[in-house]
Amino acid sequence: MLSILKKYKIFLITMLVFAVIFLSVSYRLLQPRKVLKIYTPSDVNPELADTTIQNVTKAHAIADFSFINQNGKTITQKDYAGKIYVADFFFTTCQTICPIMTDNMVAVQNAIKDNPKVMILSHSVFPDQDSVPVLKKYAVEKGVDDRKWNLVTGNKKDIYYIARKSYLAVKTGNPAEMYDMVHTENFVLVDTKRRIRGFYDGTKKEEIKRLIDDIATLSTED
Repeated sequence: MLSILKKYKIFLITMLVFAVIFLSVSYRLLQPRKVLKIYTPSDVNPELADTTIQNVTKAHAIADFSFINQNGKTITQKDYAGKIYVADFFFTTCQTICPIMTDNMVAVQNAIKDNPKVMILSHSVFPDQDSVPVLKKYAVEKGVDDRKWNLVTGNKKDIYYIARKSYLAVKTGNPAEMYDMVHTENFVLVDTKRRIRGFYDGTKKEEIKRLIDDIATLSTED
């Protein structure tokens, strides 16, 4: 018996290796494929969506936009065409949740730096205050990579509408002040078809890990 085992040692080892590989591949193939939800306005907190769309259950996509980034360049939806991206809302002088959100977005930037499919888009909710030079200074201080991440300013009305009608991520502020905005901690994941595929608390590390994992999932889907 021992002599037979010695004689077929290489064959048996080869078969064992193939068996392990086969079982491993079969296990992966049998696992249910993760699919991210496609969000509509009716899926979110009504406080975060414009009253005209709060009950909409049909397909929803980010509208066309045009803003100015930290380098004075006009950024439109064309700059994000065919891209997966993470969007959020902030302002440079915020001393509460913004510093945490920005640090966590830097972590996202580091995670996607070698993925050409993914970008970041941060909108100022105080665009009059956050001018191009202010955004540039902030970008340099925070280590923003201009190739991956745009910090944008522009017309306050336009930012207000895209925040509430497209990204479903900003609350209204003082009712007496037109287009007043109160940004939330939400990071919004958008796919290549401009659909919302996830919301994440930008102040929590575990949510950032979930976002990075979902970006990887979406990268294989799109």
